[in-house]
Amino acid sequence: MRFATLKDGSLDGRLVLVSSNGLQAVDAAPIAASLLGALQNWDAVEPALRERTAALEAGTATGIFAFDPAACSAPLPRSPQWLDASAFLNHGRLMERAFNTPPIPHFDTIPVMYQGASDDFLGPHDEVPMPSEADGIDFEGEFGVICGPVPMGVTPEAALGCVRLVVQINDWSLRALGPHEMKTGFGFLQAKPSTSFAPLAVTPDELGDAWQDGRVHLRLHVDSNGQWFGHPHGGEMNFSFGQLIAHAARTRRLTAGTIIGSGTVSNQGRDAGSACLAERRVIEILDEGAAKTPFMRYGDTVQMQARWPDGREGPFGVVSQRVVPPGSEQR
Repeated sequence: MRFATLKDGSLDGRLVLVSSNGLQAVDAAPIAASLLGALQNWDAVEPALRERTAALEAGTATGIFAFDPAACSAPLPRSPQWLDASAFLNHGRLMERAFNTPPIPHFDTIPVMYQGASDDFLGPHDEVPMPSEADGIDFEGEFGVICGPVPMGVTPEAALGCVRLVVQINDWSLRALGPHEMKTGFGFLQAKPSTSFAPLAVTPDELGDAWQDGRVHLRLHVDSNGQWFGHPHGGEMNFSFGQLIAHAARTRRLTAGTIIGSGTVSNQGRDAGSACLAERRVIEILDEGAAKTPFMRYGDTVQMQARWPDGREGPFGVVSQRVVPPGSEQR
C-alpha cells in the first residue's frame, strides 16, 4: 500500500491511498481518517485498507481522483516521536573530520541517535524557511521507517516486524550551529529545523527486492540547484532498521507512529556523490585542501528521489524544495 496525506487545514490532514503508478488516489475514510489513526489501529484497519487499495488498482473504487503530490503534506504531518540515527558509518567518520570532533566511542558497534522535533514536519513541495544564510543551511537525504507499537527490549529481528511503513526524508541541518550543540552533550536543538518528507509512505512489500535485511536497496538521487549532486545507495547502511529500532527501544517502549531515520545515505565510493553539502565539503578539504561547495542560500533548491534500478521514479515520489527567508514561505 502507498499512503499520502493531503493538506486540508487540519493538524493530521486527509489520508488517501495512492495507486502503484502514482497517478490516482482514493480517500481512506471512513476506514481511517489520518495516517496516525491508521497506525494506532493497524491490525483492525489493515485488511480494509488493502481491500480498498485493490479496488483502486482495479478502477472499481468509488471516488477515484487524480493524485497531486504538490497538494501533500508529510505523510505524517506530526508524529509521537522522531528519532534520527547515523547508520552510514562513512558519513559519520567524514563528519568527525568536518567538525574536528573526537571519534565517538563504540561508533562501529552501537548506533548513534538523536531525538528531533516531531510536531511540524514539512511536505515534499513546501518552501523551507531558514532564519539566516549564515547558519550553514544544508540538506540531508535519508530513508526512514514508521513503526507500530514496539515493546521495550525488542530484539533487532523482532523489531523488523514492527515496521509498518518506509519513507524518504530530507533532514535539514544548520551546520554552523551544530558544533556548539554537540559539545554541550545535550544533543541537537537549533541545528535541526523541521524535517521534510517525500509524499508517499509505503508498506515494505511495495519495495519488493529493494527491502532486504532491514535496508532500502535503492539509490537516492539528489540534485542541487538543478545539477546532479549524488546517487548513493541505501544498501550500504551499516546498521539495519531492525538494529536502530532495537537500540531506541532498549529502555522504553515506542508508540505507534514513531519515525526512525537512517541518517544521511553515504557510500564509500566517491563516484556515488553525496546526499548532503557538508559531506561534499569535507571530501573537498581532504582531496583539494579547501571546501569549494557553499552551503545553501535563499532561493536555492534541492530535489531528491529514490529510483528503481531501471531509472524509473521510485516508490516514495519526489522531494522538491526551495529555501526562503522566514515569513515568506508558502505551505
